[in-house]
Amino acid sequence: MSELTMVDYQKVVDKWVRTFGVRYFSELTNLGILMEEVGETARIMTRTYGEQSFKTAENDATLADELADVLFVVVCIANQTGIDLTKAIERNLNKKSIRDSKRHWNNPKLKHPKTREV
Repeated sequence: MSELTMVDYQKVVDKWVRTFGVRYFSELTNLGILMEEVGETARIMTRTYGEQSFKTAENDATLADELADVLFVVVCIANQTGIDLTKAIERNLNKKSIRDSKRHWNNPKLKHPKTREV
């Protein structure tokens, strides 16, 4: 598959939903599905990067697959609520760039421990 823009991905998801899914689930159902997918992502991350270990019978879902599931549901919600994610992402990055232009650089919690002043 070639590179997808967000616009393309929104169209692909819409076509998929209408072809294989019949129709979109309700917005609230999709919210619940999103929470499930985020939970599955959290499970993998806490076991891969945190202190918990995988159970021997746990499935072999990957972080990449779970993140793609999260993105899929986010795109479904955007499609059914009329949100152009490209424009939303551009606005959001602009907002963050203005608001946080110096905030993180000035956060002593983010400095390397060897350079932190006491």
